[in-house]
Amino acid sequence: MSDEPHPSASAAPPDSKASEARDGGVFATTHWSVVMRAGADTTPESAVALDRLCRQYWQPLYYFVRRRGYGEHDAQDLTQGFFTRLLEKDLIGAADRGRGRFRTFLLAALENYLANEWDRANRQKRGGGRQFLPLDHAGSAEAGYQLLPPDTATPDQLYERRWAQAVLEAVLGRLREEFDGRDGRGKFDVLKEFLFADRGEISYANAAARVGLSESATKSAIYRFRQRYGQLFADEIAQTVERPEEVDEEIRHLMAVLEGS
Repeated sequence: MSDEPHPSASAAPPDSKASEARDGGVFATTHWSVVMRAGADTTPESAVALDRLCRQYWQPLYYFVRRRGYGEHDAQDLTQGFFTRLLEKDLIGAADRGRGRFRTFLLAALENYLANEWDRANRQKRGGGRQFLPLDHAGSAEAGYQLLPPDTATPDQLYERRWAQAVLEAVLGRLREEFDGRDGRGKFDVLKEFLFADRGEISYANAAARVGLSESATKSAIYRFRQRYGQLFADEIAQTVERPEEVDEEIRHLMAVLEGS
């Protein structure tokens, strides 16, 4: 589980940010396009993009399998096997981009895999030896699952909750990389306290002292920080839907999921 903060509903990126994502050409490289290309080519760029996608969404799918009642090792085998099948043309070619969001496609494909593939006598352990995700990644997913508080969330609800958290973590990870690369390490951790509320646990004056800026400059940095967060959030969502007009709706849905988690 990530220790990054969760946003409140009021922190949802405004529609203007989604418009910027639509105008910025991000739909040239969506998760859909990565998956569809994976069935047609084996370029290093496609492999890297698909590896990133699998790492980002391993936990939501793993949590779904675990909540369906499978044990730790079986769930690891199933999730690994599913992502291996994702690379195969039969699964990718069967994807209907018009049937829903990318998260919907992945979950439906996983459910189909659980129904049809697990009982095959010739199933291969750990994705048939094709281990494009390290085992310690699977272990961290189980560790996160064990930390979940007891609740009555269904497998589908748990999947959506962890998916929304994975999106948020990806956005914050990109924001950290940009900010640390430009402004030096340490400032991100201070300013993120103000990302989802008017004030963090520290005052503006305290924050200014910690980042080495004046208080007014710190407030301006926080404003830019929030603006960039909104842009990156919209960009990340844009990669999981097929059409630009779906961005705002998906943002509202995932923010509602996060608010209820």
